[in-house]
Amino acid sequence: MVVSEGMLKWVMRLYPPLLFQRIWVVKFDKGYKGVEVRIKKSFLNKNYNKSIFGGTIFAAADPFYPLLFHQLFSHKGYKLIAWSKSSAIQYIKPGLTDLHFKISLNNDDIAAAETILNTVGKYTGHYPIDIYNKDGEICVSLMNEVYVRNLNFVDTNVSPTDDH
Repeated sequence: MVVSEGMLKWVMRLYPPLLFQRIWVVKFDKGYKGVEVRIKKSFLNKNYNKSIFGGTIFAAADPFYPLLFHQLFSHKGYKLIAWSKSSAIQYIKPGLTDLHFKISLNNDDIAAAETILNTVGKYTGHYPIDIYNKDGEICVSLMNEVYVRNLNFVDTNVSPTDDH
């Protein structure tokens, strides 16, 4: 579904798995080149040690690179699917305060992905996310592997099979 940055911001803000974990989309950048996200610490996402539950932190980071790629290329007319293929997460410090992060795609990232989508049909890329506390200290570092498939891609290098 192709939607505006403002509409997707509100859809994600009200999406129950994010809303009930106090994950708040601050804004999507123009053209879906980035997103800013906050995680509010509350009794809904606090663990036994009084820090933000690691699952909440992971849930906050998981969907956003695929969403950026999906919206960016859908606005260019592509029919595609995008998801997080894998992630590696390192919890560096407990999330004892609200947390926040900002991710962005640069023009080189976008051009490389588009070239691969048009020549191979599927793109896989690794993108970092650092999540900070209110004092600007990194609490979590994550590497997200994003998979994007161009559903309209036809491989012209494959010869038709002969069924005689």
